[in-house]
Amino acid sequence: MTMQFPFPGATTLGITGDNVVVLASEKRLSYGYFVVSKNVRKVFQITPKIGVACAGLIADMQNLVREARAVINLYRIEGRREPLVNTVAKTLSNHLFSSRFFPYLAESIVGGVDSTGVHVIVLDPLGSMIEDDFAVVGTGAEIAVGVIESNYRKGMNGQELYELACKALKAAMIRDSASGNGIDVLVIGRDGVLRDETITA
Repeated sequence: MTMQFPFPGATTLGITGDNVVVLASEKRLSYGYFVVSKNVRKVFQITPKIGVACAGLIADMQNLVREARAVINLYRIEGRREPLVNTVAKTLSNHLFSSRFFPYLAESIVGGVDSTGVHVIVLDPLGSMIEDDFAVVGTGAEIAVGVIESNYRKGMNGQELYELACKALKAAMIRDSASGNGIDVLVIGRDGVLRDETITA
């Protein structure tokens, strides 16, 4: 699945595997032809087993993540249990929809592992939720999703997903001028975060 968001540029993805999920994004922040920053993080951990990756305005995605963490932390404290991936996605969805008249200019991919399995859920700026085996958002989405579709198969392990995510993002960074300057990768398994790395590229 691929969704487009025209401004500013980015390439962000999420892929499910065998009891593992990878979320990844490149690190460039650009507005038009100007590169504002080469070191922007667009992949965030929400709970020990759930993360979110975003494409869009940095301020909007940071605010969304801050709101989601606050609500989910209250949920964990009051409910005394870990949330499902769908719960985190629904929290973001409700927040996005409640702001629909002044929407957040960001698309998000929520991914993680819970008692029901592995999940990747993509959200548009108005809060629509679509679950799939993999999702790609941003200006480099067409290139990255082509790489993933050509190489993806169900039941891939963490190392295979890690390599596929890097391959897809590197292909997008070559062709999409708004993407580049490295990759942040978050790999989540049954026991929590397996890898949280920044790759220079």
